[in-house]
Amino acid sequence: MNTDPRSALAALIAALERHYEAAAASRGDDDPALDAATERLTTAFDAYDDALFDEFDIATPLIVFDGDDEDDDDDFDDFDEFDDDDDYDDDDEDYDDEDHDDDR
Repeated sequence: MNTDPRSALAALIAALERHYEAAAASRGDDDPALDAATERLTTAFDAYDDALFDEFDIATPLIVFDGDDEDDDDDFDDFDEFDDDDDYDDDDEDYDDEDHDDDR
């Protein structure tokens, strides 16, 4: 089934708006209205992503996690090394401004 990407985008935007409304009115994580809005948002995103790929051979740079996999945290283990951004510090004595004049 080929869906028009523009129509899928409109449905995704509407699903995002409904999700926001459900989140704003939510009574907590177990709110059935929020769960339903989340499911509709996931479905709308998948439809948009598929339509975009079918039409233009391009995928969105986003990933939807379904929450069913217990190993989801393992997917981010490789990103731990990026948390230590202490390699560059403005106050670092070893940093020489003259070496980086071309960067400005």
